[in-house]
Amino acid sequence: MRQRTQIGIVGAGPAGLSLALLLAREGIETVVLERRSRGDVEQTIRAGVLEQATVDLLSELGVAERLKREGFVHHGIQFRFDGKTHRINLHELTGGRSVTIYPQHKVLQDLIGARFAQGGPIFFGVEDVELADVASAPEVRFKHEGAQIELQCDFIAGCDGSHSVSRSGIPTASHHVFTRTYPFAWLGILMEAPPSTEELIYAYHERGFALVSTRSTELQRLYIQCPADDAIEAWSDDRIIDELRRRLITKDGWQLLTGPITQKSILPMRSSVLEPMQYGKLFLAGDAAHTVPATGAKGLNLAVADVFHLSQRFTAFYREQRTDRLDGYSQRCLRRVWRAEHFSWWMTSMLHRFPEDDEFQQRLQRAQIEYVVNSRAAAASLAENYAGLPFDIW
Repeated sequence: MRQRTQIGIVGAGPAGLSLALLLAREGIETVVLERRSRGDVEQTIRAGVLEQATVDLLSELGVAERLKREGFVHHGIQFRFDGKTHRINLHELTGGRSVTIYPQHKVLQDLIGARFAQGGPIFFGVEDVELADVASAPEVRFKHEGAQIELQCDFIAGCDGSHSVSRSGIPTASHHVFTRTYPFAWLGILMEAPPSTEELIYAYHERGFALVSTRSTELQRLYIQCPADDAIEAWSDDRIIDELRRRLITKDGWQLLTGPITQKSILPMRSSVLEPMQYGKLFLAGDAAHTVPATGAKGLNLAVADVFHLSQRFTAFYREQRTDRLDGYSQRCLRRVWRAEHFSWWMTSMLHRFPEDDEFQQRLQRAQIEYVVNSRAAAASLAENYAGLPFDIW
């Protein structure tokens, strides 16, 4: 079976769905393909720290009603070490910018609902996805509900995450991948308990990093640093809670509110960038092109920034037949990508204990953290990067 569309979008994550909605506003036709079921996409729990620019774009797309009702707006973040808490005032240091805590699966639910409300197609549960002729006459071949489909496109947007099939469309000789793997991971849990904090807590401790975040009035999201090769079976609920209390202890009597742990998993920590993010008529966006350690809270926001720029370039092509802006897509996005990679690496390096660290390195980490919390200039730099710059500036 042959079908035709202007833009074939591989992947129904934040990048692919946001791109579909952005292009629909311009009257540009798209088809979205996703290997997972709709249920899997909408129920997989992931972090959701949204930069101001991401919230603004979702509002512009008309999909932020629930976000504004249920999201937690944070005007600051907290650093904790030596039993003391130090607040970084994002709102003051950035001239009014903030972040919003809103789970990624809810973002996806909102985007999928909007896509279907527009009447745009999403094929969930596709199999055997292959890209063909991406340099000249792009085509996406896949199976859906037993039918073999050949989707002919003007362009393909590869938005299918870190295990991307779309990357295979770029010849090995035509790209380079830069990677860094960290010698630790994050053990993440969901816990049924009221919020222990009004803002995110980033804790540096001799036993390792810890993070406290809120998902709802009845649900907390917490992380602790663990060895990269740890097995989840080694972490009982009691051990997790004990470790959290040790790493988050304060001298002012703060208490971690606890309850049943409903989910736990181990998240590897790595950085990766593929250059260039385009080849012929194939354009990569989001985790298909780059990944960052979660410490900087940049993954989803980078994906949305990518498709913000990609949608503008597709629009210029269909309105004015301009190819120069499409040619410059990768170069434009990589400026922000590498800024985010550096910030995420810096946050990770400052807050985690590395296996090979000696006392000298630990003193350097402490000096960096103390500088950040005591210097307005250093705190302002962190705040600007954490809250994020507008997409059209950086």
